Amino acid sequence: MTKADQLRIAGQLPSPKGVALAIMDISRREDATLDEVVRVVQTDPALSGRLLRMANSAAMAGRAVVSVHEAVMRLGMNSVRQLAMGFSLIDQYPQGGCPSFDYTAFWSHSLLMAVSCRELGGVVRVGPPDELFVCGLLARIGELALATAYPVEYAAILDTHAGGEALLALERERMAADHAEFTGVIMIDCGMPKALVEPVHFHELPEKSGFVEGSRPYQLTHLFFLARRMADLGMASEGERHNRVSELMRLGGKIGLDADDFGELFDRVVGHWRAWGELLSIPATPLPSFDSMVKVSAPRPEKETSVVSRRVLLVDDEPSGRLMTELALRDKLGCAVFTAANGQEALALALQVMPQIVISDWLMPVMDGPELCRALRATEWGQSMYVIMLTGVETEDKIVEAFEAGVDDFITKPINIRALDARMRAALHYVQLLEAWEQDRAQLKQLAAELAISNRRLEHAAMTDLLTGLPNRRAGLQALEKAWSGARRTGQPMAALVIDVDHFKSVNDRHGHAVGDLVLQEVAKAIQAAARKDDSVSRMGGEEFLLVCHDADAKTALLAAERLRKMVKGLKIEVAGLEIQTTVSIGVAAREAGMEEADEMVRGADKALYAAKNAGRDRICLFARGKTHCAQG
Repeated sequence: MTKADQLRIAGQLPSPKGVALAIMDISRREDATLDEVVRVVQTDPALSGRLLRMANSAAMAGRAVVSVHEAVMRLGMNSVRQLAMGFSLIDQYPQGGCPSFDYTAFWSHSLLMAVSCRELGGVVRVGPPDELFVCGLLARIGELALATAYPVEYAAILDTHAGGEALLALERERMAADHAEFTGVIMIDCGMPKALVEPVHFHELPEKSGFVEGSRPYQLTHLFFLARRMADLGMASEGERHNRVSELMRLGGKIGLDADDFGELFDRVVGHWRAWGELLSIPATPLPSFDSMVKVSAPRPEKETSVVSRRVLLVDDEPSGRLMTELALRDKLGCAVFTAANGQEALALALQVMPQIVISDWLMPVMDGPELCRALRATEWGQSMYVIMLTGVETEDKIVEAFEAGVDDFITKPINIRALDARMRAALHYVQLLEAWEQDRAQLKQLAAELAISNRRLEHAAMTDLLTGLPNRRAGLQALEKAWSGARRTGQPMAALVIDVDHFKSVNDRHGHAVGDLVLQEVAKAIQAAARKDDSVSRMGGEEFLLVCHDADAKTALLAAERLRKMVKGLKIEVAGLEIQTTVSIGVAAREAGMEEADEMVRGADKALYAAKNAGRDRICLFARGKTHCAQG
């Protein structure tokens, strides 16, 4: 049995809950009907809205859908089950306990890959668009599984900065399993067909899949690979985009898309990504158009500091004059010179060599000097070039026209070497200043990025209890105030559970603080597992925890408390051959009409907790209307 299978059986892998789990249970029955699924979906407004959006997406044909029943009918039971499962995982794991795993970036990348799969499916047509969407959404779910099941160990792996095949190898070396294996197990467990799971399993390294070229599995694997690369581009920094853009244009050509068609598809994907991001509360960073990224990513020779590295584009239709100027620039000024006979040739050459200085004759066939200058200035990459115009007539009107076209300087013909040398020194000084500015700008961007990462880590650390990984007292009180404000605004009920580990001091005294810490960690996991997805759990200090129940009256809170009490009592914590069992006492209080502040509800829960302890521990007490009522443990 594989490690992934072991964790699945133990219930430690990410899995759907709530409505999604109910839909999965229904779909497993042979006599299941769509009407049953519709009734379950209608109990979850968020899922209903998401399925309506999917049913009305551009990838689906037909008239607009306005009801949940129509949406489920159009998508079909299998697709609804798969989509519900994917959305459930997003809702459950917006954050987690692995410090080196960027949960926000993970879901943002996964969502972009999902939308890319759906749009590419409209081109390649190897599967239903909505099923391809779910495949893209879950293609990396194995990484989340490892971060969830082994937060400390997986953080150490991620800190090596390994990626791709290196990450898979490192996972197998240290954990005897890799995230691709976990992805497959989770997808199969959630009812995804093996015909889709296998291509997802191999999509990172499609050349190792062994699928016959041209077969459906082969096409699916390469579709997922391309979708992943599209998502990589969407998440890449500005400096990383050049290589990714070039690779995508090459991969797009393999499925019959030229640069323009692929650019339109990518821009459409980004638009859908941002719309889905708003719906799912997942960040989707604004991106420039694909066409602009292609232009910005045009090849740039590496910058050097020597004078020889100065690249000059000389444009002149008169061969002898061009040769003399070229020799002067190369031999006397030490520049790397590229030549063209007219503006049109020069424009194409400029895109290839990215000159820092352009020296152009005014009068030329096909495209003259001012036209060339205006064309360069119209591009992002041409705006920083230093342009010197050669002219035989130095009149005021000509000078004004030249500068209006974007020229930086001019030289009259025939060219005087001393004048050329002076103009070039000014141009080279400009180039040096520009390079220094670009270096400073790059350093500032790098510092800003590092500072942002540090701030996020500090913010996470400031709001997290280091021992249990739960939100700390500060974060818990903030969650309490937020829930209280929402309940007052909407009129919905809410409740608080104050939980205390019984006889915890004796555990520390008898077994030591290391064992006591382990007991707290296991209790924290049990509380988190027992809580609903919308509830907030925090460690208030010592052995005390706070559970804030949203949309829960006193009866619902008591049921949740009893479920939690039994779960903790059933824990068997094994340490060095010892088996430690523990219990908790729980005080419950619900929001009442006379309460003005959240603190009043928590103080009531505290009073109920003390009553539970005085009544013998391992029990639940409710504070209601100024009195405490205890149940037998």
